[in-house]
Amino acid sequence: MAAASGSGEDAFQSFYTEVKQIEKRDSVLTSKQQIDRLLRPGASYFNLNPFEVLQIDPEVTDEELKKRFRQLSILVHPDKNQDDVDRAQLAFEAVDKAYKLLLEPDQKKKALDVIHAGREYIEHMMTQKKKQLKKDGKSTDVEEDNPEVFRQAVYKQTMKLFAELEIKRKERDAKDMHERKRQREEEIETHEKAKREREWQKNFEETRDGRVDSWRNFQAKGKKKEKNRSFLKPPKVKMEQRE
Repeated sequence: MAAASGSGEDAFQSFYTEVKQIEKRDSVLTSKQQIDRLLRPGASYFNLNPFEVLQIDPEVTDEELKKRFRQLSILVHPDKNQDDVDRAQLAFEAVDKAYKLLLEPDQKKKALDVIHAGREYIEHMMTQKKKQLKKDGKSTDVEEDNPEVFRQAVYKQTMKLFAELEIKRKERDAKDMHERKRQREEEIETHEKAKREREWQKNFEETRDGRVDSWRNFQAKGKKKEKNRSFLKPPKVKMEQRE
């Protein structure tokens, strides 16, 4: 187990050595190349990793973070790319967003947790592969022993985790928005119902006197008709006289 652990640490160190080499190479990209990198297909997911956006080691100090932000923001700033202002603006916004996110301790910790989780997952898978190979009596060498393969595996797993978290966040936002909309509709319906009831009550009160007068007039007319009604008197019956 100690050997396996040592192997994992060696792979991790090789991984970061490779990352730093790539960062050094990419740090001298031209403005156009940096804009293309930040706006490449799938950028909405690639740029979820703020360290990837700024091309910096997750363990950098705040001072190194500020220095890198200044370097990169100048390269992609719209004022420095007058021939491609719109795309430069989008690239600059991605850099600015990543920088501000890493300035917040809680957000930075979340990003670091994702990166560490991605690395730990690949190391775990490597350990499982080696155990199975050993059980089968085969060589315990796996492709992830190659620093470049390990780096790519960690990179892909990390991006997958960032993407999954973003999808879940969007689902929560959509659910919250739907709930807020439902509550708002209920509030509007309750308000409209109360308004209708108030209007009905107001109309009822305003027309009360008219209804009372109408009823009184109706009763008065009825009594008058009864007084004016004539009754036919039956004719008097004459008694017959007998001779």
